[in-house]
Amino acid sequence: MIFLPKNKEIKNLNAQIAKLNQEIASSQEKVKILDTLIEENRSLKAKLESLKEQLPEEKEVSELLKQISELGLQSGLEILLWKPEAKKTSPENLYIEIPVKVEVSTAYHNLGVFFSHISRLPRLVNISDIDLKIKSQKGRDKEGLLTAAFTARTFASVSADEIVQAEEGKDKKDKKEKK
Repeated sequence: MIFLPKNKEIKNLNAQIAKLNQEIASSQEKVKILDTLIEENRSLKAKLESLKEQLPEEKEVSELLKQISELGLQSGLEILLWKPEAKKTSPENLYIEIPVKVEVSTAYHNLGVFFSHISRLPRLVNISDIDLKIKSQKGRDKEGLLTAAFTARTFASVSADEIVQAEEGKDKKDKKEKK
């Protein structure tokens, strides 16, 4: 009579031990995955930081535009027009596009040097709408001089405050449209 109750207790304890061993094995697998996830998280944070360098905050854009202007002067460009235009926020509120209309007078190769310098910047700068014209001076062509007009576009990240404001504005607009 003593054996049966103790045998039943032993079976219950063995079942509990088996269950705990299963939980331990499961937890150990999670720990292995956790280490991998922590390392992946570090890697993604580092990648995010490097990408943030390419997409500065809006307050840093003026410094970038100044740097582009200085690169133009260093490349031998005579800047005739430097006109920042209206900023545009992407439809998804992911970034702000900041276009600048530029017109320069320079030799063809100097323009190429300038574009080369722009391509090496750590920030995103797109050159588009390029219009090249040979520059003449009162009946005489000055060899190799041209006028180039183009749009330099840079981009800035949208701050969290701007995202909230845009969402609130969108909600208000949607409510007005429903009325």
